[in-house]
Amino acid sequence: MPTLSMQHPTLGQISYRDKKRYWWALAMLLPAFPLMGIGLYLYSAVEWTLVAPLVGIYIVVPLLDWLFGSDTNNPPEELVPQLEQDRYYRYLTYATVPMHFLVLFAAAYVAGSYPLSGWGIAAIAVSAGLYSGLAINTAHELGHKQTGLEQLLARICLAVPGYGHFSIEHNRGHHVWVSTPEDPASARMGESIYTFALREIPGTFIRGWRLERERLAKQGKSLWSPSNQILQSYAISGVIYLALVALFGWVMVPFVLLHNVWAWFQLTSANYVEHYGLLRSKLPNGRYERCQPHHSWNANYIVSNLLLFHLERHSDHHANPSRRYQSLRNFDDLPELPNGYYGVYWLAYVPWLWYRVMDKRLLALAHIQGDLSRVNIQPSKRAAIEARYG
Repeated sequence: MPTLSMQHPTLGQISYRDKKRYWWALAMLLPAFPLMGIGLYLYSAVEWTLVAPLVGIYIVVPLLDWLFGSDTNNPPEELVPQLEQDRYYRYLTYATVPMHFLVLFAAAYVAGSYPLSGWGIAAIAVSAGLYSGLAINTAHELGHKQTGLEQLLARICLAVPGYGHFSIEHNRGHHVWVSTPEDPASARMGESIYTFALREIPGTFIRGWRLERERLAKQGKSLWSPSNQILQSYAISGVIYLALVALFGWVMVPFVLLHNVWAWFQLTSANYVEHYGLLRSKLPNGRYERCQPHHSWNANYIVSNLLLFHLERHSDHHANPSRRYQSLRNFDDLPELPNGYYGVYWLAYVPWLWYRVMDKRLLALAHIQGDLSRVNIQPSKRAAIEARYG
């Protein structure tokens, strides 16, 4: 395990060893979850085994997060340039890209070639969609980097769930407007995840296309130019889906639709829990303050962070979006989620339970201290929230 070190002029010798270095490969090996369900089905011919990946992600991972707890360790800032230059970490993200395609085609093969009931097809489509939702996470890590290869790999990744507008919208839309009422990808206090989904999914789609049109217009190019990065990703999606229908028949139409919807909902779930109720203040000039670590909900849970390329250290990511996953830091007094993402998704899917757990946690934050003027509130719920907490 390599040790990074340097002689600092005032601090003396500084050394750091990433104890999780080889554990980061879990993010690349995560296809074991959906492929496990496929393998169990092929061995037993029992359709119930197709839900094993869902049990693994939504039940086993939150339990492991609870069991292994959090890791608040940060690499020394002086050694971060060395850590980010270590190509091992980026090779893991590169190697993850083909795994997303492997899972989709393996699941489609079983759905189209074996005598599954409608329930069985739905189960394997959702399991594959769960992992394809993680393709958006892989693209998220790649898409924030400035190399041409990583930008291209991000667009290829997004083709799997047919979400090619994400990188444009996320980098130039969400990161600009995060934790403000204007951002469709920032959830408001009192807004259920289902209401949020109806605002977020079409809102980010529209904003992504608008931003790409503006980018191309500055270059004197048409929206329908081959340079349109959204269309490039969608074109790959079209080839993938046509290939699935040609190989495995028309059952692929409902399979792909369900697969895509569940993949998109995984992104919606992450967006919902990452900024719920958090609000950036407006400055006297009418602009919003710079995004700070306390404008995102953070989670340091070891297992789910290893599976998600440190996505849950979301506070540092939004404050410093170009940082690579292995360098993201924890800070004191951050908004903290009560479990990793897959654990809190359960709360989010039951709105009254989510409100009961998260609203008090939100209002107790050090920078809010019960002041509702510092909270991003769902307009239709403002009167009820003010009556309860005002």
